[in-house]
Parts: sequence; structure tokens; C-alpha cells
Amino acid sequence: MNKILLYSRLVKFEHTIFAMPFALIGFFMATMVTDQVHFWRLLGTVILSMVFARNAAMGFNRYLDRRFDAANPRTANREIPAGLVSAPKALVFVIVNALLFVAVTYMINPLCFALSPVALFVVLGYSYTKRITPLCHFVLSLGLSLAPIGAWLAVTGSFAVAPLLFSGVVFFWVSGFDIIYACQDVEFDRQYLLQSIPVLTGVKNALRISVLLHVATFVLVIAAGLVMEANFIYWLGAGFFGILMVYQHLIVKADDLSRVNLAFGTMNGISGVVFAVFVIGSLYF
Repeated sequence: MNKILLYSRLVKFEHTIFAMPFALIGFFMATMVTDQVHFWRLLGTVILSMVFARNAAMGFNRYLDRRFDAANPRTANREIPAGLVSAPKALVFVIVNALLFVAVTYMINPLCFALSPVALFVVLGYSYTKRITPLCHFVLSLGLSLAPIGAWLAVTGSFAVAPLLFSGVVFFWVSGFDIIYACQDVEFDRQYLLQSIPVLTGVKNALRISVLLHVATFVLVIAAGLVMEANFIYWLGAGFFGILMVYQHLIVKADDLSRVNLAFGTMNGISGVVFAVFVIGSLYF
């Protein structure tokens, strides 16, 4: 049990909450347009695929960044630099989760299985991007944006507009709040030649870019609701989601980053879950 907790801390398992609600949105939307007789089995495989893919991605990020994490006072107590998990064991953890992800997609349908290497390439490849481009935030958000469309494909085996719009919501939402999170490490990243939007533009301009990305997020939330011909329950959830996005920008300032973790973890975690509850609820009522 201690090892389970240790590895869950290694990959920040609680941050699964960012993409999982949108995977569930995609899943439940898909069940409304298909006669699905294997509901619970499919739901289980969708959840497992999300967990295994994210474990592989986050574990690989921790493995690859272990030297930087050890040098950064903010991250020096993470499991690998602190000596709680060895680098080889972390790499084995990544490989096992990647293989489990592929195995689960094989159980879903041929299309998901065929696309599984692409998904792994995106979510694992993100870990290299901070070394080569300030657009790394968008690679991270691209990986998480696969959640709603991936869940939809698991059920239907085909593409559709509504889940693609929700993938867009995740893409702009995650890139926006990841830029906020990266503002904490601007000086460290400059010293170690790591790239990010805050390093490129400065913290003040990075926060402005984050605002624009979250405006785009809400535009896509509206577009998805219109395509779904959503009822008032959806729009209540959309309003709550929008308010919490605004709130995180009110509490994080260029000259005061003390509440970045509140904005990054707490506010976004709550908003994603609550929005998903309202969206899924709107499908049934």
C-alpha cells in the first residue's frame, strides 16, 4: 500500500481530475447516440486507459526532468530527486503503464488500438518539448485534449463534431492554466535554458495570453452547447465553469504568484468536475 501511495504521488494522481471529467463527458455523450450493451465494461476500459496513459506520461516527465527537479528548490522534494523512487524503477513504471494502455485500447475497438501509439507519442513527447520550444504548453494540452474524443471513439468508433469541440475546450483550458503554473519557474527556466511562454514573453504578458486562451475556451463551451442543443442544466454548468476561470485570473497577478497552486490545482479541478456533472446531467434531464 505504501508503494501504491508513493507512485501515486510520483505521478500526482489527483491531477487525473483535469482530463477525466471530459473523458466522461465524451463517453456519456456517445452512449446517448448508440445502443451500447457493454456499458460498464466500456466505461471501465475508458477510465483505465485514461489512468494508464496519464501514469505513463507523468512518470516519464518525472523521469526525464529528474535533474532539473533536483536543482529547483520548488521541486527538489519530488520522489525521484528525494531518493524515494529510483530512476530505473520510475522508467519501468512508465513502460508498464504504456503497455497496459495499449492492451486496454485493444480491448476497446480496432480504431482505438490503432491510434494508441499516436496518443502515447503525444503524451510522452511533451516531456521533451520544454527543452526545444516555448509552445510546450500546447503539446501538454493536446495530450489531455484527446480525452473526450478518445472516449467518444471508444463507444462509437467514429468521429463527431461535439466531442471534437470538447477536445478544443480541454486544449485551450489546459494550455491557459499551464502557462499560469509555469510563471512560478521563470528565473529557474532561464538559468537552465528551459523554454515556456512566461520565459519568452515575461510573466505579465504570459498571464494576458492565458486570459485569451481561456476566452477561447469559453467560446468553445458555448459552441459545444449550441451543437448539442443543450438545455438550461448545461448552461448553468457552463456559467460556473466560466466564473471559476475568471476567478483564477483575479487571484494570480504578475507581482503576486503566491496563489498559483490554488488557481492551478484547486480551482481547475473543481471547475472541471462540476462542469462535467452539469453536462452529463443535461443529457438525462
